[in-house]
Amino acid sequence: MVHCWVITDGTIGMESQCLGLAEALQVQPTIKRIALRAPWRWLAPYLRMGLIHAASGGGDAIAPPWPDLAIAAGRRSIPAALAVRRRSRGRSFVVQIKDPLIDPRYFDLVVVPRHDAARGENVFVTTGALHRATPERLAAEAARHADRLAALPHPRVAVLIGGRNGDFRLTPSLTVRIAEQLAGLCDRYGAGLMVTPSRRTGARNAAILRERLAGLPADVWDGRGENPYFAYLGLADAVIVTGDSVNMVSEAASTGKPVHTIQLQGRSTKFATFHRGLEQAGITRAFTGTLEQWSYRPLTDTADVAREVARRLRAKGRREARSPLTSVHMQPMSTG
Repeated sequence: MVHCWVITDGTIGMESQCLGLAEALQVQPTIKRIALRAPWRWLAPYLRMGLIHAASGGGDAIAPPWPDLAIAAGRRSIPAALAVRRRSRGRSFVVQIKDPLIDPRYFDLVVVPRHDAARGENVFVTTGALHRATPERLAAEAARHADRLAALPHPRVAVLIGGRNGDFRLTPSLTVRIAEQLAGLCDRYGAGLMVTPSRRTGARNAAILRERLAGLPADVWDGRGENPYFAYLGLADAVIVTGDSVNMVSEAASTGKPVHTIQLQGRSTKFATFHRGLEQAGITRAFTGTLEQWSYRPLTDTADVAREVARRLRAKGRREARSPLTSVHMQPMSTG
């Protein structure tokens, strides 16, 4: 059995990328959540790996036995990832997701989306973010929720709402406009809506969505219990997603279904590059209050990276004794 660690600061977006890659490699990881004390958390990724224990603020232990594979994501995971590679004397194969802002040669593989700057011989460039939204998972979740959502008419539209982050904000006035446009889909197309706000949406904005869509054929997740996010994606005929999250847009673009994007207030050069690339590739279109139909080749970044990890492990000579992972048979990702 492969000994695999997933190393993050516990942020959902970071952890889901690592878990998506681990699942694509068919391994069961041990999750390591890093908690760095101030001022060390401000110094990552430049915090030297020898200081990892002094910098620890109550997170999970980074100690032997060292894993065969370590998958890390995010700036605050970098000191721990460096420590694993150094202290295992290179026996652990370390994958760092997102631009580490330091030389990629410190890792075995660095995975970055096209809009990040890192490049090099051991840098694998993707279109978007890695994620857990496989066709199999979406089908399974859709089947679990099919009866509950059976009354929703077609076309069914999954609506993925993000919110405030370092670059963008979702205001109540913008939320009202979005809610009015969504209600218009019910009137114009007879659409059924499946709406999931995120933690970043905010209570006031989530309330606006629920109030405006009340009485319409709309299932709006209230934040309690399990988020039916994957079920919505599996059951949808089309997807509308706010553009503040590369993760959500990437998950939507893996379905092969029309993806309409909503831009929130704010600016980001990286996000603009990401969205421009998807639009030019014919994957997404801006949401203007109408539903359109088109086809494209779904994003398969997670499966592509998994194959590259397995290939590099084989090339490094870890086929049997060092890493059982090299014998994993990678199944091609379905585009259905």
